[in-house]
Amino acid sequence: MTQTDTLPASPESRRNVWVLVAAQAILGAQMPMIFTIAGLAGQTLASNACWATLSISIMVVGSMLSATPLSSIMQKYGRRVGFLIGTAAGALGAAIGAYGLYSASFPIFLLGAIFSGTYMSAQGFYRFAAADTASEAFRPKAISWVMAGGLLSAIIGPQLVKVTAQAFVVPFMGTYLAVIVLNILGSFLFLGLNIPKPPKPKIGDALGRTRWEMIRTPRIAVAVICATVSYALMNLVMTSSPLAVVGCGFETSNAADVVTAHVLAMYVPSFFTGHLIARFGVEKIIALGLVILAAAGAVALTGFELENFFAALILLGIGWNFGFIGATTMLAGAHAPHERGRMQGLNDLLVFGGVTMASLSSGGLMNCSGGSVEEGWAAVNIAMLPFLVLAGGALIWLAMQPKESQMQ
Repeated sequence: MTQTDTLPASPESRRNVWVLVAAQAILGAQMPMIFTIAGLAGQTLASNACWATLSISIMVVGSMLSATPLSSIMQKYGRRVGFLIGTAAGALGAAIGAYGLYSASFPIFLLGAIFSGTYMSAQGFYRFAAADTASEAFRPKAISWVMAGGLLSAIIGPQLVKVTAQAFVVPFMGTYLAVIVLNILGSFLFLGLNIPKPPKPKIGDALGRTRWEMIRTPRIAVAVICATVSYALMNLVMTSSPLAVVGCGFETSNAADVVTAHVLAMYVPSFFTGHLIARFGVEKIIALGLVILAAAGAVALTGFELENFFAALILLGIGWNFGFIGATTMLAGAHAPHERGRMQGLNDLLVFGGVTMASLSSGGLMNCSGGSVEEGWAAVNIAMLPFLVLAGGALIWLAMQPKESQMQ
């Protein structure tokens, strides 16, 4: 570690972090909004209930496909350009989704989800942008603080759903119109972002490792596995939770409250996750996250009362926070600045590829794996187990590697 790495965070670094915190809070509110109502809206449009959550799956596919191009654009033109592309896509996707609801067209509704996925991908880079101008000592805190911006989005998003879901004759259309407004207003935040573009390599400079060389690096490979498992399992359970809550006889407003509690649990720990990582080490915090994710599944299987949904989804959010922020911190410290365009895009391609599979599986497990809502919800939570074993095994394997070989 150099002397620079131990210095306090610079004013520029802190300003960038606060811009990204605000973006996470305001623009990020559209994610809990969409996740709360997309499955319910899909039930009104799809001819088969098994496809109720297909729009969420399509959105995640859009995010997966956008990750590498957006990362390359940010590497070449800067973070601000990539983030503005994301907000434009978010507004366009919401507009198409609103029209799909208005015209009762499921294909049009799904088309909008693709563009919403591009915004989702851009939002995923906020955490990496926080680390761009941060010292090594400030990096885990910067990432955690930006993720903590989701605390406000957890309040804003579901509450906007309550106000807008039935605001028009066409159910849920008002929510998508509100998402358009959020994207337009939130775009102005990025005028305050000042993250220099990585310098272009000169003739004779090292170009860094290829994507294949980086993904074969033990520390990077484990970071990607743990990030993918944490995010995919969170999405698997969270996507089905509104359907399960409503299917068990509770109201849409109850489902919104459960999502609110879940998203709060995702982001409240961010106020201290960075400190925990700095004190105990990133590997231990990731491991704790995986244990908490397993506890979420266990709680979900113990009953179908509203209290069970709240407890399970709160644990799910905390487990995601520790697992995903930990994996992001591990990855951010395992590659050089001139490699970030390749590695961060590849990471999010793989992460959202896993999330895509989880999202596609969620609706099928929930609606088509048993004869009742309760059986479907149980199947969703049991499906977490093998992936938790995979991520836990990867962490144990990394711990057994000599320190000098983890980065090679």
